[in-house]
Amino acid sequence: MISLGLASPLLHGRLHLLPTKRQTPFTVRSSSSLQEIDKSLSPPTTAEERELRSGLQASVQFPPIKAAKRVVLVRHGQSTWNEEGRIQGSSNFSVLTKKGEAQAETSRQMLIDDSFDVCFSSPLIRSKRTAEIIWGTREDEILTDSDLREIDLYSFQGLLKHEGKAKFGPAYRQWQVDAANFNIDGHYPVRELWGRARNCWDKILAHESKSVLVVAHNAVNQALVATAMGLGTEYFRILLQSNCGVSVLDFVPRLEGGSPYICLNRLNQTPGSPVASGAGRKTSKRIILVCQGSTQDTEATIAGLGDQPMNMLGVIQAQKTAELLLDLKVSTIVSSPNSACAGTANIISQVQEAADCLGADCVPRYVEMKKTPDLDVAGLFQPSTKDTSDFLSLRPGWSKGLDDGVTSTLQEQSGQAWRSLLTELSDESEEEKIIIAVAHPIAHIALIGHCLNVTKEWLGSFHLDAGSISVIDFPDGPTGRGIIRCINYTAHLGRWSIPITRSTVDDDSF
Repeated sequence: MISLGLASPLLHGRLHLLPTKRQTPFTVRSSSSLQEIDKSLSPPTTAEERELRSGLQASVQFPPIKAAKRVVLVRHGQSTWNEEGRIQGSSNFSVLTKKGEAQAETSRQMLIDDSFDVCFSSPLIRSKRTAEIIWGTREDEILTDSDLREIDLYSFQGLLKHEGKAKFGPAYRQWQVDAANFNIDGHYPVRELWGRARNCWDKILAHESKSVLVVAHNAVNQALVATAMGLGTEYFRILLQSNCGVSVLDFVPRLEGGSPYICLNRLNQTPGSPVASGAGRKTSKRIILVCQGSTQDTEATIAGLGDQPMNMLGVIQAQKTAELLLDLKVSTIVSSPNSACAGTANIISQVQEAADCLGADCVPRYVEMKKTPDLDVAGLFQPSTKDTSDFLSLRPGWSKGLDDGVTSTLQEQSGQAWRSLLTELSDESEEEKIIIAVAHPIAHIALIGHCLNVTKEWLGSFHLDAGSISVIDFPDGPTGRGIIRCINYTAHLGRWSIPITRSTVDDDSF
């Protein structure tokens, strides 16, 4: 393996504070007109500085690139210390379990047709072994980079979680509830991690390759996604990374040069079901965003905005989604009145209501169905003639061709829909509450933006496919932070799914 040298971490970022009506621990982030804040990684001295520093390293400019680049992030498979519940950090004593090896093999199968040009890996055993399994028989060497190691947790490393709580008390509590400001042994681990992640991007983007595989760890992969998207340290533990979960980021050059367009194409596509228990905290409140099935007009994603019924592919997609959700007890399905959305919702409802009648004791399950015009975005979009192709296929930066009034209306309308979903989730008559929202991909992209508390400038930073699902958990209830378990999950669609990655041969725009 080839090892890359360790460079000094990034020491500055951008932050933008905006007022918000709903109380939230997030900073509301805007990707434009951001003010530079020049900070070092030394401990903050005032309450105001601590608040500002939680957003350190956000939304920095990336170097220009010559051609489109797709980066696939994979977390390592289950390790022996994962299994024991031991705090690993950047220690190098755990190895993959048999389950971890099997997870890595599943990821290899998911990515087997991809034409990767290069693989970067953490040098730690559990990650390096996962990379070796996924990389398979490819002849090129794996590049190891110490900046891709897991978060440095210093004195915490090696302790079982209950030992950390008993030994460190308040410090362990802060690690759980306020990780961005967590300090141990004179270090701020999450802030240091964000600096390392930003440093990694400089090296990855500088490499002459179009399709890149990166195999690393939970926290560092979170930091890689967040720093690419311009999100600060307060987003730690918001973007889940399960064992062998796959996330995909697209970088596309701008015609005018400068920092590339960046789009999160997929987050945490796992070897197992995204709605089963796994990484992250347990929750009894959940919103599942289901994108409508494909419609009669298949020329482009945006064509689904019209009020058209699903085609046969769309019906299959809806049936596959209903099958994936079969074991969940869904309380309410809220959909756009659009024909494809209503059709998708009806198929899910029918399977849900029949689920309890599949056994000997037939007790029909009732699922409440609602329609809301706030999820219907069909009438909002009339893209300009420039950049229309990007808009049609939701390519990175797809929202750049839209009038500001359109995106403002979308932000306001989707905000109303998001608040309605949270109100629905707040119903205390049911201890466990799962709500499914069915809409066009653009509507769901806007909802994800509200969950992350970012502004309309972020619309072009996400991509969703027809038939995909995205899962948002609320372990602290609907007034707490939404934890994104996955975005644009499509593995349940089987042979009818959009591949996790696509060949980049002769396709600079993906």
